[in-house]
Amino acid sequence: MTIKILKITLALLLFLCLLEMPYGFYQFVRFVALIGFGVLAFKVNEVDNKPEVVIYGALALLFQPFFKIALGRDLWNIVDVVVAFGMIFSLFKKKYRDAL
Repeated sequence: MTIKILKITLALLLFLCLLEMPYGFYQFVRFVALIGFGVLAFKVNEVDNKPEVVIYGALALLFQPFFKIALGRDLWNIVDVVVAFGMIFSLFKKKYRDAL
């Protein structure tokens, strides 16, 4: 799986969180996000991009399903949209896109 596909998949899942879905879907998204952001942190660490490692690591912790952070539905929707747009925006960054 390429990094581009991973970012698009994460963005789509986060946008789907805006819809009324069963609770199990949100748990699934948390697991996928934890793994996905962990992989992204590992990959950007290989190209020595420390700020992105910290960002992806923090996102992995935020979305992890084991110790839930209760932000409320409205705030989680905002977080989902901001992170999803961040994933899409990061696809257009030229500097590290070719290295990954």
